[in-house]
Amino acid sequence: MGSTYRQFCPIAKAMEMLDERWTLLIVRELIMGSEHFNELRRGVPRMSPTLLSKRLHQLTVAGIVERQVEGNDVRYILTQAGQELRPVVEALGRWGVRWIGEIGDEDLDPKLLMWDMHRHVDHNATPDGRTVVQFRFSDVPAKARDWWLVITSGKAEVCDVDVCDVDPGYDVTVTVSASLRRMIEIWRGDLGWPAALRSREVEVHGPVALRRAVPGWFTLSVFASVPRPA
Repeated sequence: MGSTYRQFCPIAKAMEMLDERWTLLIVRELIMGSEHFNELRRGVPRMSPTLLSKRLHQLTVAGIVERQVEGNDVRYILTQAGQELRPVVEALGRWGVRWIGEIGDEDLDPKLLMWDMHRHVDHNATPDGRTVVQFRFSDVPAKARDWWLVITSGKAEVCDVDVCDVDPGYDVTVTVSASLRRMIEIWRGDLGWPAALRSREVEVHGPVALRRAVPGWFTLSVFASVPRPA
């Protein structure tokens, strides 16, 4: 834990734990369902593994996270104290959408976007079997320009989504081409799929029926529906 505020105020005492860099974002990832270390890393891709380990240890000591070990399987699970942070994190997200809406170029991260989108696939809307969606971001350096979501759906299948930053070797079902900023704006709810497609700022390539279906394959960020101030 960092320095203390030396105040008896419960807000001050809570912030002694929670206002250290990255801590609430780790809690956000745990709330979103990440449990393993590598899953957490993908949700905070610009955080060093060493610092992530340190923060997880601090959260465990504080009783916010429980470290569960079964053989080689190590999971990080929110305790009751951690679960009670859910409305706090959600309220911060809603406030951020409403009052800090502008995002800078340095905030645009394809790793975080793809990881977030993979958690919001509607398996009832995607075709049965394997569906491969390739994303190509025109404004991203070549080494990070292409991404693939490999979606497995269907009653006879184990529903799953894999995020790939190298070609997985499967036939691509559809390709979505856009700038990273526009795709993030769609994801955040700042821009609708229909408007982006009409303006051709986002283009979907593939069979006609599948091209039209793509927007319905993904539910948006949980904050996309937050009303913006006039």
